[in-house]
Amino acid sequence: MNEQTKYRILEIIPGFLVWTTLIGVVLLSVIRPLWAIYFIIAFDVYWLLRITYMLVYLLTSWRRYRRDRAIDWYQKLAALQRGHKQYYHLIFLPTYQEPLSVVEKPFVALAACQYDLKKFIVVLAGEERDRDNFSQIAQHIKETYGDLFYQLLVTVHPAGVAGELPGKGSNTNYAGHRAQNLIDSLNIPYDRVIVSSFDIDTCVHPQYFAYLTYRYVTHPNPTRASYQPIAIYNNNVWQSNPIVRVVASSTTFWLFTDLARPERLFTFSSHSMSFKTLVEVGFWDKTIVTEDSRIFLQGLIRYHGDYQTVPMYIPVYMDTVDIGRFNRSLVNQYKQMRRWAWGVEHFPWMVKQFWFQSGEGRTIQFRKKIQYLWNITEGMYSWASAPIIILLAGYLPLWLASESERATSLFQNAPYMLALLMRASMVGLIIIAVLYTLMLPKPPQGYRWHHWLVMFLQWLMVPVTLILFGSIPATDAQTRLMLGGKFRLGFWVTEKK
Repeated sequence: MNEQTKYRILEIIPGFLVWTTLIGVVLLSVIRPLWAIYFIIAFDVYWLLRITYMLVYLLTSWRRYRRDRAIDWYQKLAALQRGHKQYYHLIFLPTYQEPLSVVEKPFVALAACQYDLKKFIVVLAGEERDRDNFSQIAQHIKETYGDLFYQLLVTVHPAGVAGELPGKGSNTNYAGHRAQNLIDSLNIPYDRVIVSSFDIDTCVHPQYFAYLTYRYVTHPNPTRASYQPIAIYNNNVWQSNPIVRVVASSTTFWLFTDLARPERLFTFSSHSMSFKTLVEVGFWDKTIVTEDSRIFLQGLIRYHGDYQTVPMYIPVYMDTVDIGRFNRSLVNQYKQMRRWAWGVEHFPWMVKQFWFQSGEGRTIQFRKKIQYLWNITEGMYSWASAPIIILLAGYLPLWLASESERATSLFQNAPYMLALLMRASMVGLIIIAVLYTLMLPKPPQGYRWHHWLVMFLQWLMVPVTLILFGSIPATDAQTRLMLGGKFRLGFWVTEKK
């Protein structure tokens, strides 16, 4: 069996597991409804217990978030006396077809940072495919912000490069090499440069770079780590529709739970790392969609498993996908979730690196290999299958049972048990709704008390959003990977207003 065939088999496995489970539940409900009821009740109990311990992690992260956000990290960094002034921050801002109003937002946030702006090397990375629009924007940015930072580098990623997938990964890969040339000319040691890769709508907290530098200089081996902040979709939250708000904020709370479990934490969206590491792993992968999480795996492989993601309990603020048109915003939300779910493409790559390909990946401890492989496999599998089984499939055997089966005590009590489990899980939903309300920014002028009420009550839509913008796009992504060929996803750029 050749390598390509092995890899295709690995690509099929995640989607095969999901579809086997979903079809299996349906068949079991038809053939043995009572067995299906036993399975679904057990499955619901398992997920109730899992939600309970995830709430513990969520509240742990929330406490740390509230604590760290209130600290003056720049003052604390200065008091540390670890030579923080010798470090530079290399900040990548890739853009494609975004208007000036969107591109300028991160620069406004950078200018407001409580940090020495002359330690910032900012890279505005555009695309040749968008040259006319980008050239005008880049000129405005240079004229307005060029003198604020140590360096402002503008790059234009060429179109149609063989072997590349057009998208953020190939753009930042190209920009990274251009930045390397600049850093070499400035004679700055690579381990004195801290990289931050942001989406173009990312607005950092004023203390972000002081906090990041503090974490970097106090880490025992700072070049063997990535640094992951909390992504909060608050930039346009009051203007967004409730469905989009719930989906976006669910991502934030998922990240909260993972920050408290660094042993399973990957990089996601906006993240930071050492430039020395970035160079040694070959920059971001220019052939895939989910380069933001792959970069962590590249470090894990390159350093024989001696690599980690350090949680940062400080926010970066981003946009929801709402663009002011309800239907279009929902389509955009679906596409964004499907793109994130395309992270399942890491599964075959990890198996290949861990076991099938000679190199650093094979030297990683077996336990660590299984741990990370399980995290991504189980996570993607549950994302696709769990909401459907819990919220829909649980009622299927109740509809399909025969008259004799309906007379059993199990059948008679099943609806009450399922309802009880659902009510118990509502406790977690109430906690999330309260935390979400506390996290909201000040509303625009003219907003009244009933807008706050909507913000709280919108969480009642979670069962619907878990299926429409959770299970279905995740199953879509895994099915596309399973089918391969023309069904594969390219990089979809989130539409921004």
